[in-house]
Amino acid sequence: MSEMAGSVQAGARASFGRRLGAWLIDVILIDIVSAIILLAGGRGVAYVVGIVLWLAYFTYFEGSDTGQTLGKRALGIRVYDFAGGAGAIGYGRGFVRAIMKYISGIPCALGYLWMLWDKEKQTWHDKVATTVVVPVSDYPV
Repeated sequence: MSEMAGSVQAGARASFGRRLGAWLIDVILIDIVSAIILLAGGRGVAYVVGIVLWLAYFTYFEGSDTGQTLGKRALGIRVYDFAGGAGAIGYGRGFVRAIMKYISGIPCALGYLWMLWDKEKQTWHDKVATTVVVPVSDYPV
């Protein structure tokens, strides 16, 4: 394992509160667009577009070089490569993470709450995509 990966594994993590706040900002933005589509195209169209928008939004922003959605940027946190310590996770792992975010919420949000007792503060989607969410102050973009 590289020296950088070791420092990522021992480094600072974003708090539950900051992650929740960022998630709320992101979901509100996605829901605004979905509501507009609901008014224009109906429930079925809005549902499908909402899922596609969710996957595209999180894949694009978390898979980008910054690893930040708009909510994460506002709260000073980012997604970071836990396995290799390379920083950006890329769009492939961003897509996997986006799918797992959806799944993490199904059983009473257990996948999201997992970070509260996990040693590395990882959610289920972090574990599957081998990522962590870290403060930008400790891991600059």
